[in-house]
Amino acid sequence: MPEETYAVVLGDRRYAVRRKWARLPPDIRFGFISDLMVDAAGRVHVAQRGTDLPILTFERDGTYAGAWGAGVVSEPHYMTRAGDGSVLVVDRDSHQVLRFDRNGKLVQTLGRRHFPALGAPFNHPTSAAMADDGEIYVADGYGNANVHRFAADGSLRQTWGEPGQAPGQFTTPHAVWVDRGGRVLVADRENNRIQVFDRDGGFVAAWGDFYHPMKIWVDDRDLVFVTDQIPRITLPSADGKLVGRCRGAINGAHGIGGDSDGNLYLAELPPQEITKLERID
Repeated sequence: MPEETYAVVLGDRRYAVRRKWARLPPDIRFGFISDLMVDAAGRVHVAQRGTDLPILTFERDGTYAGAWGAGVVSEPHYMTRAGDGSVLVVDRDSHQVLRFDRNGKLVQTLGRRHFPALGAPFNHPTSAAMADDGEIYVADGYGNANVHRFAADGSLRQTWGEPGQAPGQFTTPHAVWVDRGGRVLVADRENNRIQVFDRDGGFVAAWGDFYHPMKIWVDDRDLVFVTDQIPRITLPSADGKLVGRCRGAINGAHGIGGDSDGNLYLAELPPQEITKLERID
């Protein structure tokens, strides 16, 4: 029998589900796939833990194109492409945020390597995002319950958050994103919500109806893609109203990203694989 092609829908777009999209050479095996991001050329960069090849690169057709970050990145948790083309990699268990240029060269480091700190950056950070003016926001979510705001030069400007369930408090801030309106979106995982703040950490809103939200990715239409542990993908609009939902992954997607053609890519939890949601309309 020919292999079935499954389809899902999110808002006004339908996708074909392409499982095991990324193809490795026979001498390489995936580690624990944690996240991915798509660069301006449409290549997919995959972060993985427990391996000496922390970042793998795949061409637009899924063929393996190489690896980078060896000897620099230890345990990558999330990675995000900034507006200038640089890449923020959160090296969770090294307690650092590393920024690379588009050629994979390390250009900036936040945090002291292997030096965790309670309250001060960092104690097993989870996610980082860059605003248009170069400020960097970091979710410090496993050992701390904070969001840290850094100036473009890497100096710490502000920290907010504490353990709890009230507005502005967190129980595992697991992902962060800065949208084009300058709002800071934080996946407050164990509180089952997305919290929205202004750039100064002022509470704006809380979006509910999630179960342990994992990763936030915003497309060029300002639609917000959120993966959670149902597992499912939720698509809210910029004001938090539900636009669509689907089950794109079998065991849940720890990471999500997209390309300029409207395709989505999922970093799936074990059994680890990369799934492409290929736009078909």
